[in-house]
Amino acid sequence: MPVYNPMKMLNYMNLNQHPVQLSFSKDRTHEFVEVYHAHQGMELLYVETGEGHAVVNQQIVALSPGSLVVFRPFQLHRIQMKVGSGATYIRSLFIFEPSVLDEFLKPFAALQSFFQQIWKGDAVPQVFTGLPEQAVGRLLDDYRDRLRRAPQDSLLEEQVLFLIALLQFVKFHGGADVMAMSAAASRKSTTAELVMEWIEEHYTEEFELDRLAKAVHLSPNHVSAVFKQSVGTNITEYLTARRIRQACWLLKTSDLTVQAIGQAIGLSSFPYFCQLFKKHVGVSPYRFKKSSQL
Repeated sequence: MPVYNPMKMLNYMNLNQHPVQLSFSKDRTHEFVEVYHAHQGMELLYVETGEGHAVVNQQIVALSPGSLVVFRPFQLHRIQMKVGSGATYIRSLFIFEPSVLDEFLKPFAALQSFFQQIWKGDAVPQVFTGLPEQAVGRLLDDYRDRLRRAPQDSLLEEQVLFLIALLQFVKFHGGADVMAMSAAASRKSTTAELVMEWIEEHYTEEFELDRLAKAVHLSPNHVSAVFKQSVGTNITEYLTARRIRQACWLLKTSDLTVQAIGQAIGLSSFPYFCQLFKKHVGVSPYRFKKSSQL
């Protein structure tokens, strides 16, 4: 069974020293942890083996072999995979600073435009399904070998060339999904997605379950049960993850005081905000802000 650990829900990988981090075909069956997290950079997750779903952008998307999921910088997300009882989960994970890739793409206008839509486009789907698995496997194997043999002074170039090749592959096989989003945009939201949409609008306010339940036309007990069944965590855990993610973003990018940031995410008690932040991030908000300024 997967292990859910609400701690350390935000994983901010430092991409300042090296802007690309690649992990190929890693078996996560016995190491998988369901946790809300976000990254400094952009994340591409390719599922090679396994079934499950991802919670991202207030939506729940299905995952299966051949799925490529796009997570944007600092975008809160959570992966839930079926592991154990013979079920395995093998994935490749590519995290990078999108501005660096964008710079390399300048000579390729069409591909750069495609990438920028994935990076910044509001209506763009965040999961590409049905990619030809054998062809993707050959691409991964080829570049994994090349990167293993690459000298340190040309490693970044080789890594970016892989990302460009992968991007071109996705554009060729799934680019139509980016250009034709009407079906996905018009899809009716599930109850759990409506809850996440409501939280996105109200997480800066004091939380009242009755108010949320009224907004989605369900009883408090019913909405809590439906959310737990659909997402795998309770509403409070999701709300906390969203608040802490925003706190991290403000600590990194704004001049607000730590106390003001606590108030900005709906936590009026300053000691409680500090306690909650350290519990979930691992350091105090003061240390987190200081490390962001280095």
